[in-house]
Amino acid sequence: MIQFTKSQNGNAVGAQESRRKRFNYRKLLPYLLVAPAMVFLCTFVVYPIINLIYLSFTDWNMISPVKRYVGIRNYKILFSKPDFIQAMGNTVIYTIAMVVLLLVGSTLFAVWLKGNSKLNFITQTAMFTPHIISLVSVAMVWQWLMEPNVGVLNTILRFLGLKPLMWLERSETALFSIIIVSFWKSIGYYTLVVLASLQSIPTELYEAAALDGAGKTKTFTRITLPMLSPQLFFLLIVITISSFKVFDTINIMTNGGPAGSTNVLAYYIYQYAFSYMKIGYASAAGTVLLVILALLTIVYFRALSKKVHYQ
Repeated sequence: MIQFTKSQNGNAVGAQESRRKRFNYRKLLPYLLVAPAMVFLCTFVVYPIINLIYLSFTDWNMISPVKRYVGIRNYKILFSKPDFIQAMGNTVIYTIAMVVLLLVGSTLFAVWLKGNSKLNFITQTAMFTPHIISLVSVAMVWQWLMEPNVGVLNTILRFLGLKPLMWLERSETALFSIIIVSFWKSIGYYTLVVLASLQSIPTELYEAAALDGAGKTKTFTRITLPMLSPQLFFLLIVITISSFKVFDTINIMTNGGPAGSTNVLAYYIYQYAFSYMKIGYASAAGTVLLVILALLTIVYFRALSKKVHYQ
């Protein structure tokens, strides 16, 4: 009888230890599942950001093995240089223009293309095609279109009796020309995002509005826009970040010219890092760009997240 009791106690202890191991494994399993993503995030996001901030306090030319600590000198020089202020202003102008044009344009195009007709399908395909074309090809084609002497755009202007424009050769029109190219390349993608969201809005809402006698304008402002607010909020953040990081179009079409009129922060950082070999100074400019994007994102969430209506 005593041996039987000992056997029962042993089995109970073994079962308890087994349950404890399974419980510990279940607690550890989520961390094991996210470990690969966390390793990737720390390697390619967290570490580069920390290293960027560290380099911004140094003087280094990427060749010398010594990184000389200079404190906040790079930041003092940065905010006292006219070319940085110009690049910052160009970036702000470009970003505001792209945010307004893409948000308003994609919403209006999506409302227009909401139907399922064959013409709408062809138009959607035509609008989305520039998004999948290589940016290098797009930039080279638009350079030819904007060529002042034999370009298609100036040929059309001459045919209409208007004065030709020096699209990429004049400071007054160069940044405007870059905005046109970026808008043409991006509008199709953002339109499809809004269109997909528009088609997911329940038709019962529009039927109820029609029964109440609501017009098209009131239906759009009271039903369509509130139901699209999550997608528009997402696009606002994405467009802002991508606009502040614009580089390829500038690098291919204007190289920041003429007279720095199209120089933006991302291209400014590239110039000082890889053309002038001033890694510390370029890192300071990169840190400023990082802080601006972080602050804008926080402001967006604080100011607009409560106005977003989820279904």
